[in-house]
Amino acid sequence: MIRRRRRELLLLAAAAAAAGAAPAPAIAQGRKELTMVTTWTTDMPGWWTSAVRLAASISTLSDGRIKVKVHPDKELVPAFETLDAVGAGVADMYHAADNYFGAKIPALDIICSTPYGMTADELSAWLAFAGGQELWDEAVAPFNIKSLAAMNTGVQMGGWFVKEINTSADFKGLRYRMPGLGAEVLRRMGATVVTIPAADIISALKSGAIDASEWVGPWTDIALGLDKVADYYYYPGFHEPATSATLGINKKLWDGLTSADRAIIETAAQAEFTRSLAEFNAENVKALKVLRADPRIKLVRFNDTLIKEFGRISKAVIADTAAKDPLTRKVTDSYTAFLAGIMDWGELSETGYRDTRRLALA
Repeated sequence: MIRRRRRELLLLAAAAAAAGAAPAPAIAQGRKELTMVTTWTTDMPGWWTSAVRLAASISTLSDGRIKVKVHPDKELVPAFETLDAVGAGVADMYHAADNYFGAKIPALDIICSTPYGMTADELSAWLAFAGGQELWDEAVAPFNIKSLAAMNTGVQMGGWFVKEINTSADFKGLRYRMPGLGAEVLRRMGATVVTIPAADIISALKSGAIDASEWVGPWTDIALGLDKVADYYYYPGFHEPATSATLGINKKLWDGLTSADRAIIETAAQAEFTRSLAEFNAENVKALKVLRADPRIKLVRFNDTLIKEFGRISKAVIADTAAKDPLTRKVTDSYTAFLAGIMDWGELSETGYRDTRRLALA
């Protein structure tokens, strides 16, 4: 089925290229009907529900003039082909985590999920007020994409393991599901890294095809069923401190919209970024209580030695990623410079406050 859809995608892309035209959303009496493909299945809270909510917000803000039809993974396009489909005009929009596409556009790995990188509020500040959005636009423009941050999970957990992990040697030969730059960190530690869509994680763990997997955090991990197939839940995550889902829009379509319609879509995406982060945090509070109440689940902190090893290798991975091309270097330089500044401010503000709050409420 996936192979057949891939052939269909390539044929449609070729036809679109031959026509030399932007996608043609259905337009009737001033109404636009747009197609959004996603990397999520309909039973994924947080991800799928956020995409659907975003589509509804666009419709509401436009007073029904812009309708967005949301399609789950594989209904029109397989998860890892959504960016290509939108760039080719096969679909109008995609909703996905851009670290799925880092092999094609290395700068996306930096923007989406830099190990030990920015948190959600820090990332938002860089994108909006420190040049991040302009660099993102530059990175995806050659692929006929306009990108907007449209959802955020907040800091993710370290992942689920079928056995205890104590040293870096325990990662050697470990079959681990993880995307993005975090995957390369573990690969250099000797793990066999597997990149599969979320829908396939549980079956892979049950069959023994993989030994461990990260997903997001307590809420979505329980929904996926990870708590039923592995006993060890490690924290904190290092690999995805602020993973955003991207609303990727066909660039020719975007450029053809009125300024008012572009503002509607931008406003809806920005609102959903904030709303989704709040939802993830609220739901994780409830889900963590469920996990703590389960005597089988072992909630374990990665020890300091492992954290330092993650950090050492992460620095090398980021440096190697930056060296892949001049644009990725430019994105990385901007990202890391802002990270240094926001960490300085954050130590005084957020971290300083949390430390004193803990002391005051002890």
